[in-house]
Amino acid sequence: MASPRANLTLAHAADAPLGDPCRPVAIIDIGSNSVRLVAYDGLTRAPTPLYNEKVLCGLGRNVLTTGRLNEEAVARALAALGRFRILCETMRVGSVHVLATAAARDASNGPDFLRAAQAACGQEIQLLSGRREAELSALGVVSGFHAPDGVVGDMGGGSLELVDVRGTVVGQGVTMPLGGLALQDLSGGSIKKAGKIVREHMRKAAPQLETLNGRTFYAVGGTWRAIARLHQAARGYPVHVMHGYTVDPTDELSFLQIVEQTDVSQLGDIDAISEARRPLLAYGAVVLEEIIRVGRPRAVAVSASGVREGLLFEQLDRETRLLDPLLASAAEFNALRARSPRHGEELIGWTDAFVASLDGHETADERRLRHAACLLSDVGWRAHPDYRGDQSIAVIQNAAFVGVDHPGRAYLALSVSLRHSGVAPEKANPLLRGLAGPRLFERARLLGALLRVAFPISAGIDGALGRAPIAVEGGRAVLRLPPDWADLGSERLLNRVRGLGRVLGLDARIEIG
Repeated sequence: MASPRANLTLAHAADAPLGDPCRPVAIIDIGSNSVRLVAYDGLTRAPTPLYNEKVLCGLGRNVLTTGRLNEEAVARALAALGRFRILCETMRVGSVHVLATAAARDASNGPDFLRAAQAACGQEIQLLSGRREAELSALGVVSGFHAPDGVVGDMGGGSLELVDVRGTVVGQGVTMPLGGLALQDLSGGSIKKAGKIVREHMRKAAPQLETLNGRTFYAVGGTWRAIARLHQAARGYPVHVMHGYTVDPTDELSFLQIVEQTDVSQLGDIDAISEARRPLLAYGAVVLEEIIRVGRPRAVAVSASGVREGLLFEQLDRETRLLDPLLASAAEFNALRARSPRHGEELIGWTDAFVASLDGHETADERRLRHAACLLSDVGWRAHPDYRGDQSIAVIQNAAFVGVDHPGRAYLALSVSLRHSGVAPEKANPLLRGLAGPRLFERARLLGALLRVAFPISAGIDGALGRAPIAVEGGRAVLRLPPDWADLGSERLLNRVRGLGRVLGLDARIEIG
């Protein structure tokens, strides 16, 4: 279950031969608004960023009215590319992919810029068509979400791409000049005029948006992530991870109107948004508002995975692409942080057998969440015992996981933290409890109680749980220990078993033999 990368330290990965999937891989994205370098730990199902840096150059500013890239923006971009070349050499990156999008496509001096950019970064540059950009954005969402179903919208500085996605099947994409800088340019800085431009283009995109009704809209791009961050601040939201943040379209519409009509400098957490991006927030709000009104999605989900992650996903073999991204991420955490990684894998089978003995139904998504939590169950062991629950929450709540929504992330953090603190409801973090919702919270309590039984048996080391099965038999929770382990059945372990029984509303006992 663990990826090859999980068994190497970062130093070993840097020394791996060129072409090795464990060697760092980097993507430089020359966008209309920013030039960004992201280096990942390897070509895996759920790659983790090693280094992430962007420079807001504004290459696409005024391109639609002047037809040319601004010389000052070009100079900033070339300087950034030279810096990124040195950083890639320092990180011993195995392969570097350089992408250019709308601004370089549309400008008359785009070819000259691309030649200079190639010299600056020392790599061949792929100039993406609008359709290719849409395809890669959709693949990024396939990479970052579990069984996505909806329409992906990638809003950059120069363009907006829309493409349908159903599981791993990507539809035909369309591109429109509705990026933030493009809209600012075409509208002359008028939000009202920008709205008219957006409505006109959205009528042309009706075939794509008609398929969105009742499904999810996946919002890709820095401007929409910035709006989502402000939305979280306005709600007092407990998790600050952007990926998988999902909102109700009705709630989103009212907030988008606030962004359009008010001074954004007055919004909460605005200091976290760069000053160069703030003028574009209103244009991003106008576009998203029209998509919601025309497409009528069931939900809006923010995606931190886009073109870059789509390009990496495309390079994986078919077997790796079909892996569950959450379980791939959890397996890496298990390999890197647990005292005995095989123990986490044994917990999956041990809890599978127990859940199979219950009368209640476990959904397929609840099952994959439980499996991920088993792999994450020992991530806090190096902390002081009094703080292992808090440490586990800090790691899991904020980890760069993909393939999980925020209620699922809350479940993972709660189930592992309750393993340390105890499963009484008042022991749970109230914000995470509210985010998980009633059913997932009770599932987290159940798994937390099971983990509290497992670790005093195994001490977190593999090889023991197979000798101590636990199941519901005859209306009771029963832990069976072999005769030579009779002394293991202490009062401490019995109390843990009875705690599991209380969660289920059943009697519980230990039986020897």
